[in-house]
Amino acid sequence: MRSEFASAPWPSCPAPFNLAAHVLARAGARADRSALQVVRPTGAERWSYARLEAAVRGTGTGFGRMGLAPGARILMRLGNTPDFPVVYLAALAAGFVPVPTSPLLTGPEIMRMAAVVAPDLIVAGPDIALPDPLTCPVLPSDRLADMAALPPCDYDMGSPDRLAYVVFTSGTSGRPQAVAHAHRAIWARGMMHQGWYGLTEDDRLLHAGAFNWTFTLGTGLLDPWTVGATALIPAPGVTPAQIPHLARRFDATILAGAPGVFRQMLREGMPPLPRLRHALVAGERLPEALRDDWVAATGTPMHESLGMSECSTFISGSPARPAPRGATGHPQPGRHVAILGPDGAPVPIGETGELAIARSDPGLFLEYIGDPAATAARFRGDWFLTGDMARADAGGAITYLGRDDDMMNAGGFRVSPTEVEAAFADCPGVAECAAVEVEVRADVRVIGLFYTGPQPLDEAALVAHAQARLARYKAPRLYRHLDALPRGANNKLNRRALRALGAGDSA
Repeated sequence: MRSEFASAPWPSCPAPFNLAAHVLARAGARADRSALQVVRPTGAERWSYARLEAAVRGTGTGFGRMGLAPGARILMRLGNTPDFPVVYLAALAAGFVPVPTSPLLTGPEIMRMAAVVAPDLIVAGPDIALPDPLTCPVLPSDRLADMAALPPCDYDMGSPDRLAYVVFTSGTSGRPQAVAHAHRAIWARGMMHQGWYGLTEDDRLLHAGAFNWTFTLGTGLLDPWTVGATALIPAPGVTPAQIPHLARRFDATILAGAPGVFRQMLREGMPPLPRLRHALVAGERLPEALRDDWVAATGTPMHESLGMSECSTFISGSPARPAPRGATGHPQPGRHVAILGPDGAPVPIGETGELAIARSDPGLFLEYIGDPAATAARFRGDWFLTGDMARADAGGAITYLGRDDDMMNAGGFRVSPTEVEAAFADCPGVAECAAVEVEVRADVRVIGLFYTGPQPLDEAALVAHAQARLARYKAPRLYRHLDALPRGANNKLNRRALRALGAGDSA
């Protein structure tokens, strides 16, 4: 039996089509219902569906009046405010191409990105780095309120395969790429509604991230709005410790975020959450110990997903089909995925290989802008190669084993960092940990474990812990205590930084 899994294909995207029109298709019927609540301990700022659609289409009119050509690219340099999703949808509604970016990026970083996408307009919040020198006009965010009050623009309808938006990869393993997506990407996200979320129009989904994080934009805003649900987003300044209390106060039924945020919530203690049905986790591997702690504290399940900038999530657990213990999840209904060996063929069940997505997947990206060679390199025949290593069981459950370039070599054996990390999930005194291969001296590489906790631990105890749980060739040879694991702007673990920290250490 081979590791290839296909279900009934997802229905074709209708044409003509517009991403923003699809997201707001239910706004008219739910005009007075709450689309968005920006929540804080003192209360909430509420947006009805009518207000949201008016702001989006009015801002779209404003962009049109600026004389932008069809398909013009709008670089978004905005803070953690509702302006972010409004500008994003307004650009799409009016036939322009939004390019959302993190406000944490430095001037040199955003300059490199701007050189790739060549924006025609920048929408900028205060005190956020801009390209230098500027090569296009800048619209200050304080002008957006006036634009939102303009008459509504018409939705720019067209082919679902045309360019819609551009996002940048995290760049944790190299230079960030400009990932171009079609309007049909939002249609394909329908596979996630039941394949991961279990989402209904009656849900109140609280995403623990900021507006300007693409995980929040998709899971926390666009998907709830597509089905007519209510999105709850923490106001700027809300801490992880406050989120459970906001979830209780504002009747959240689904809570989403990165594993690190859930870990911080649990440290502070959890109030009763009578309306909560389940939690959603993405962004990095979910340790089973964290899942266990969450279930014990809340009595609700936690569903993990695996995705990437080029295709959003495509493997997940869900309320309808929870993942077996230790596995990441199943291919979402409508997906066609395989785990490939070096020869490009699906490997036998139980063997490790590279996770691949069928080229025909409607959520798959169009190209890396300005880099056709990199685009071509990601495809092999009918498959898109993700760079993620995985294995599958006979029931189709897939376990993520790390990036191909994160896999470690120990005495000729390939070792998954997630396997080593899982072995230390229950180690007393270890709060978080990450395993990487480090070069301790010229041509000598070992497995290193970097961990956080109240204080450095006795290395003999760590060695004994590893010996009881890991084959000798998988056990770390180097241990280092850190105050915090290095992470990027999107809160993903930065393994490259850990390799640099370990370089030259004695083992």
